[in-house]
Amino acid sequence: MPLPFKRPGSAISTAASSTRKRQKSRSNFRMKTDPNGHDPDPNPDDLRAEFVALFDDRSDPRGVPNSALKSCFGNRYIKLVPIINDLTRRSRLNMSRVMIDGGEEIFYNLVSDAIAAKFQGLDASATMVYQVVEKAGTGGVWTKDIRTQTNIQGQALTKIFKALEARKLIKPVKCVTAKSKKLYMLYDLKPSREVTGGPWYTELEFDHEFINELRSFILLCVERSNGGKGVTLGDIASKMERANVSRVQLGAEDVQQIVQALAFDYMIETAGTDAKGEALFVRARGITTLCRFGWWETLSSDFLFREIKFEDDVVLAAHEPHHHTA
Repeated sequence: MPLPFKRPGSAISTAASSTRKRQKSRSNFRMKTDPNGHDPDPNPDDLRAEFVALFDDRSDPRGVPNSALKSCFGNRYIKLVPIINDLTRRSRLNMSRVMIDGGEEIFYNLVSDAIAAKFQGLDASATMVYQVVEKAGTGGVWTKDIRTQTNIQGQALTKIFKALEARKLIKPVKCVTAKSKKLYMLYDLKPSREVTGGPWYTELEFDHEFINELRSFILLCVERSNGGKGVTLGDIASKMERANVSRVQLGAEDVQQIVQALAFDYMIETAGTDAKGEALFVRARGITTLCRFGWWETLSSDFLFREIKFEDDVVLAAHEPHHHTA
């Protein structure tokens, strides 16, 4: 008697299907896990995404240290080699060596796609020059120092400079202390005050006219504000900002420099402090022309050529200007 025909949904076909699924599941488990529970052959895309994600949340400006990669990825660390090589080849990853506690540590820094595109096609020598310039920061680095640190000479170095400048990766900058020489720094950086000379320089020249305008304004503040009873450094800075007398941004230290210069020139002086203990500046008492002190010369013929110490312990050096207060 023939056996009854069984449809696909019968108990026999269902049992066979379940057996095949269990066998496949056990096979997949053996393929994806090792005795330590790690994935010996992780998905490259997942591993790459996990590696890149490390750079999204880091506090160390030097980058991610190699020791942290080993700790984070464990047995999968070796699988990062092709990922690191690929990112480096495409200029997406920078490596630097840093001395820590007498030992050397490799740090990795991930570069954005936009910046990486600027590095496409550059050789190792150009990358080395860029890294030297990057390390110099806002102070810049002299051409001579780049030549010394990279050991790249003459026309080869000039060619690299032109290539990096064309890609807007670095820029040449002149310094007030050496106008005939060139510093190099990263294209997006603003030169430090030591390079530009700060607000007192215009096109590398000391701007006497600009400073005189600020001095005149400060003297008016001292004379007319608070009934001439004195103004603080903060008051002066606030009035300068409201009046917009400066074409460049001035900080508290910049204003203080001008105030100190006026004090040294006997234009203003301090007259006590306010309730907060801040010094009050007023116009200095007027002075006459330089006094010859002729009667002292009769007492001491070499008065102008040596120090004179008086009974109140005041010491006047030779040739020191002596003024009468009005």
